[in-house]
Amino acid sequence: MTNENKEEIKIKLRKGNWEVEITCSEEQVKQSVEGVLAGINSSPLETAIESRVIKPKPSLTCRNLLERLWNDEWFVEEKTLAEVHEELARIGYHYDRTAVSHSLTDLVRESILTRIGSMRSYRYIQKRPPQ
Repeated sequence: MTNENKEEIKIKLRKGNWEVEITCSEEQVKQSVEGVLAGINSSPLETAIESRVIKPKPSLTCRNLLERLWNDEWFVEEKTLAEVHEELARIGYHYDRTAVSHSLTDLVRESILTRIGSMRSYRYIQKRPPQ
């Protein structure tokens, strides 16, 4: 398993006015926490530890995301390339407009979407509903 695919642990440590957040692999938790605690002045205040697992974001292709939007019936109304590009960015995926355009064209070729208008001003709408 590569480092990119390992789950990361996020730990927040609070002691008095100190608040430290550590993100590390599971194997590094003990060493990281001990290092931080050793660096904080010891005081009678209690240290609270809170942790949660951060799962790596699955890598989705531009096409996968467009299919997801189609399945969510986002293409029920006509959308421009700019609107599609904005929606992908809004949900956290920043693809080049060219990549979005090519993926939309692939979905048109497969009769999932249809496009209306002329070159450079196409609007995309679902040709058939998701099953």
